[in-house]
Amino acid sequence: MRKKEFWFVVGSQQLYGEEALAEVKANAQKITDALNESGALPYPLVLQDLAVNTDQITNTMKEVNYRDEVAGVITWMHTFSPAKMWIHGTKLLQKPLLHLATQFNESIPWQTIDMDFMNLNQAAHGDREYGFINARLNKQNKVVVGYWGRPEVKQQIAQWMDVAVAYNESFKIKVARFGDNMRNVAVTDGDKIEAQIQFGWTVDYFGIGDLVQYVNAVKEEEIDALFAEYENLYEFDYGNYSREDWEASVKVQASYEIAIKRFLDDGSYTAFTSNFEDLYGMKQLPGLAVQRLMAQGYGFAGEGDWKTAALDRLLKVMSHNQSTGFMEDYTYELAAGQESILQSHMLEVDPTLANNKPKIIVSPLGIGDREDPARLVFDGKAGDGVVVSMADFGTHFKLLINEVSAFEPTADAPNLPVARVLWKVKPNFQDGVKAWIENGGGHHTVVSLNLTTDQIVAYAKLVGLQYVVIK
Repeated sequence: MRKKEFWFVVGSQQLYGEEALAEVKANAQKITDALNESGALPYPLVLQDLAVNTDQITNTMKEVNYRDEVAGVITWMHTFSPAKMWIHGTKLLQKPLLHLATQFNESIPWQTIDMDFMNLNQAAHGDREYGFINARLNKQNKVVVGYWGRPEVKQQIAQWMDVAVAYNESFKIKVARFGDNMRNVAVTDGDKIEAQIQFGWTVDYFGIGDLVQYVNAVKEEEIDALFAEYENLYEFDYGNYSREDWEASVKVQASYEIAIKRFLDDGSYTAFTSNFEDLYGMKQLPGLAVQRLMAQGYGFAGEGDWKTAALDRLLKVMSHNQSTGFMEDYTYELAAGQESILQSHMLEVDPTLANNKPKIIVSPLGIGDREDPARLVFDGKAGDGVVVSMADFGTHFKLLINEVSAFEPTADAPNLPVARVLWKVKPNFQDGVKAWIENGGGHHTVVSLNLTTDQIVAYAKLVGLQYVVIK
């Protein structure tokens, strides 16, 4: 993702003459350099030739579509740029667009202002003309308003850049399903063809035997090397197991991590699912292995839930894989004034959400009828964020977005052998949970303590996805 860039296209017109246009270009270069040097933007901004006629604008937008490294376009109307010039190029543009409504000077120079200054610095005029045509074309572009040098403006641009990169990555997401969906569960199923048409997601099924072949090919020295890495990163908790039995269980997961990663990379898959009902030829349900792969940026969801796995990968790209991962609603806390939801999963809780150093434990799993699997156990971070779920309603997909406030657990849970995350839902427990249920939100979600509602909504608009915000 680090190789991405954004093009800065500045609107004007030839009416003002070459001298005026040279000043426009100079101002645009100063803004470009200052934004890049500020360190506030996650990706570089590259200034293009001034947009002063239809052919030039159209050619620029064609080039944006063609070049894979260009993730989107940021436009600024330095002067008045007649919007009919923008119609064809804007219609052709297939990547995200941000309209930066700003001007070069922060304040009006009252002592020196004259008509030459007015003609050259009429962003307020140009913004309306340009904004009208984008609205007319229904571009669903982002609009950021304010002086370009302010931190909050740079933050909004940076957050949109992350959305734009994720939007482009969405069309490259490939999900490998090891086994099918969990039987009799409704929310994890859906229309894979429509998902590929609307979001660009490719979803492929593989029998568990395809993965078992990769597991059997893993060499002992590879497992030992990865186990040594575990020793450096995590605490080891042997519990009631002998050291020999405990290490044998953990090494099974190490072989799974190596095998799954190799399988995914060989097929250019960036997300995957597993299913405890489909483990023929496997000694354990992948637990520690899945957690480690999620920490590396692969999307995941359990029980064959390909929609959530793809969504997980998408939000990991958007958040730079920080404090973002697959989650599942488990148990309510209903004590008055303390209402919250305990989030976890059978094994697969994302370590990017860990507040403390994870420890590896081995414990029985009451489902799947396999050996006791190893997993990482930790407590989740505190912070404000969003939890997101996608549902297929037959006629359309719907995205549920709920703002949450995560908090660190204060009570020990010595008999709970899984990682745990706790959060309060907004606007309050009763209204938040009720709205989620009434709108068909699933129990599988992706939570991020690094993203905002505005970013999720911006993506939904780009792909024409119905969404409901609960906050």
